[in-house]
Amino acid sequence: MTGLDQLAVLLAGVGAGVMTSTVGVASLLSFPVLLAVGLPPVTANASNTVGLTPGAVSGSFGYRAELRTHLGITAMVVATCAIGAAAGAALLLTLPADLFEAVAPWLILTTCVIVGVQPPLNRWLRRRHTEMVDRTSASPLTMAFSLLVGVYGGYFGAGSGVMMMAVLGLGLDIDFRIINGLKTLAVLASNLVASVIFLARADLDWRAVALLAAGSIIGGYAGARLGRRLPPALLRTVIVVVGVIAATTMLL
Repeated sequence: MTGLDQLAVLLAGVGAGVMTSTVGVASLLSFPVLLAVGLPPVTANASNTVGLTPGAVSGSFGYRAELRTHLGITAMVVATCAIGAAAGAALLLTLPADLFEAVAPWLILTTCVIVGVQPPLNRWLRRRHTEMVDRTSASPLTMAFSLLVGVYGGYFGAGSGVMMMAVLGLGLDIDFRIINGLKTLAVLASNLVASVIFLARADLDWRAVALLAAGSIIGGYAGARLGRRLPPALLRTVIVVVGVIAATTMLL
């Protein structure tokens, strides 16, 4: 990578850290940048997961009080997402690289749709939880969908936080603030497990990993402050535009 390439990756890490604290789809910003600087898709995906893990750690630490509220649900989220991520990471490394290159654009476009519907989804979930009932244990169906989100997180990951918020919001009746914390923890669990596997078996670009890690730590800290000032609609629009351009480029 040239000096400008490295600066672009560092800035992508900062932006991804900010997105973790705001929109929640960090990989949809950083992954296309890694592709743009010349990394092969599988290497870019694995390096992206490892590099953004520090940002997920700091985000989960910020929700530590919420995560202690329902320890059983917290344990379920960690267990299902960790198991699912192990399977997803194994699929990424075992299946042909050409398959990932073929499906990645469609995964990106799907994530763009998810980002687009996130505001009404969040509003609906908030309304749903204004009158909560005593449903604070995860059903087998909720655990199954949580496992599938973990698989997706280990294989690709972009938008997995939004998916987990929907799963927990539909399957449980707990405070929305706690769901947001559990969503962040789910991303951390998936990233940690996938990162361990990628460190052992994947072809990583260590410069990209280091630059993303440094940037995501800075962005994660700044995101809590900056996210309060920037219009969420602007951030979401930027993410969707970047994602559509990246997916179109890969398809062509």
